[in-house]
Amino acid sequence: MTPRNEDRAVTAMSDGLDGTRQVKAALESILTEVKGFQNEIKVKFQKQEERLNMMQKKSLNFGRPALSTSVESTAPHQKAFDAYLRSGDDDGLRGLHLEGKALNSSVAADGGYLVDPQTTETIRNVLHSTASIRQIANVVKVEATSFDVLVDHGEMGSGWASETASLSETSTPQIDRISIPLYELAAMPKASQRLLDDVAFDIETWLANRIADKFARAEAQAFINGNGDEKPKGFLTHPAVKNDDWVWGKLGYVATGANADFAPTAAADAIVDLVYALEAEYRGGASFVMNSKTAGAVRKMKDADGRFLWSDGLAQGEPARLMGYPVLIAEDMPDIAAGAFAVAFGDFAQGYTIAERPDLRVLRDPFSAKPHVLFYASKRVGGDVSDFAAIKLLKFATA
Repeated sequence: MTPRNEDRAVTAMSDGLDGTRQVKAALESILTEVKGFQNEIKVKFQKQEERLNMMQKKSLNFGRPALSTSVESTAPHQKAFDAYLRSGDDDGLRGLHLEGKALNSSVAADGGYLVDPQTTETIRNVLHSTASIRQIANVVKVEATSFDVLVDHGEMGSGWASETASLSETSTPQIDRISIPLYELAAMPKASQRLLDDVAFDIETWLANRIADKFARAEAQAFINGNGDEKPKGFLTHPAVKNDDWVWGKLGYVATGANADFAPTAAADAIVDLVYALEAEYRGGASFVMNSKTAGAVRKMKDADGRFLWSDGLAQGEPARLMGYPVLIAEDMPDIAAGAFAVAFGDFAQGYTIAERPDLRVLRDPFSAKPHVLFYASKRVGGDVSDFAAIKLLKFATA
């Protein structure tokens, strides 16, 4: 190697060492800054922890004793309501204020008090568990005296448009308003004062069960056969016409082809015709409604291949199915008779609306039936058909 090349090599090595030293120095500077930042953060966290510990000690020194977790939040209302039912002592209820619009314990305009949450929930559960179209209808909570349903049963016009041609005005859909007034549903069970004085008697559960049973039977009948006079209007009380002649405001029906019975040679055909009389948009959520006697006749039906149209639920609590659609057994539906509409099929979630106030009021009357005490319980509920195209009927007639 010549002397000049040796000098170049030495110079290159020197430059490389200088670069390495610069990189190393830069890394050491960064690490130093990071360590300083970490130490600063640790100091701040330590000071914050000391402040929190000091505040916690102060709050423990001046705080109230912990409340017992075994006492439910609704216990004051339960105790006061129980005293009112047993002895008529309403001092506890008058001075009690609960959160929630439906649980206000103030005196009603016509007297009485709102039932406590547990009793109200018991009644609501029993109402939903009874064989009523409440299970499949549209149930809404309202605070007013009526509930309005806006129904768009017209069809908006449309047309094909081109780039240059003008577009003519299309038809406008028709919107109807259906008003569902709320009516007062009342029950008045009674109990002797001696029985009420017995502390072992669960007055709230007894009262809830008696009221629920009365309300459930009255509602189930009204939602099907109610005439709308101070009670909900049942869907069977609306005018019915042949499905081919159906118009808004009436329910369409399909005839079985025989008076007071199914047609002997085409019994299953009537069920098939009823299903497909309902438009496709409603069939997805549709259900059959009939009473036990009618169900006993329908479940014997077979198709042309000898297969039963009826199938029982595969799981506990699952409804039976007819042609794949659930069946609700409602005992208030009419029996099979000449001209009777003993079977209904439709999407009741769209076809029938139940409107109710969420509160239940109880008034204690120790004077009218001595030596017994009367309990006047009332609630507000209404119901009516909200979509006449969503429900079809099966008429046991030739036409």
